[in-house]
Amino acid sequence: MTDALFSLKGETVLITGGTRGIGQSVAVGLAEAGADIILVQRSTASTETKTAIEALGRKAHIYTADLANTEDVAGLVPKILADGHTIRILVNCAGIQIRHAPEVFPDADYRAVMGVNADAVFTLCRDAGAHMLSLAPSEVTGRRGSIINFASLLSFQGGLNVPAYAASKGAVTQMTKAFANSWAGRGINVNGVAPGYIATDMNEALINDSERAASISARIPAERWGEPDDFKGTTVFLASRASAYVSGHTLVVDGGWMGR
Repeated sequence: MTDALFSLKGETVLITGGTRGIGQSVAVGLAEAGADIILVQRSTASTETKTAIEALGRKAHIYTADLANTEDVAGLVPKILADGHTIRILVNCAGIQIRHAPEVFPDADYRAVMGVNADAVFTLCRDAGAHMLSLAPSEVTGRRGSIINFASLLSFQGGLNVPAYAASKGAVTQMTKAFANSWAGRGINVNGVAPGYIATDMNEALINDSERAASISARIPAERWGEPDDFKGTTVFLASRASAYVSGHTLVVDGGWMGR
């Protein structure tokens, strides 16, 4: 029974941000649960994730798109569908981070962060969701589809010197609720995942600031920073039959940070 609850055997996942960090671990975790994976990457240069998925006996495809380019994003789902794929699960994991003091934050950097972290998420949710609505419920998951958007602790907090990132991740949480309200009764569950402080390239500036890193570590009840593999089970849960009655929720995965 447990295997059936968490199985994604034969389903197809579209995931952004899968070349490294959390996205890479999530893509492999979904393949370990039985899914085939469509990776959205800026180029085909990185094949590490694809190779890891194929080593598990699952199919992996790479589609190239610049998520900062609205035309690329708008053409992505139509191109994938035209190639004959059926998308049952969408994971929006790609994100960028740019730090400046708020009083000097450049307009161009604000637009870049919002474009990748929020605008692309909206477009892919809309387009993949419209496709999912046309499908019959899956025999594996019992629903037409699942959408999982990666948010952040800064969906709830303001952070320091990251106003654009905080704005973008707040938007992700709110659009997750909005899509869920319209689609939960029609067979599509839309949820979010909010990572805490995770040891990835995106947090390199924090990790290299010894004083700030120490203050963060002191507040985490789990007494460690998170690792990308901490998100495998979380994402499989939200994609599978196990989360059938979970919708519009953003699941915080932070080692207890928000409860402190």
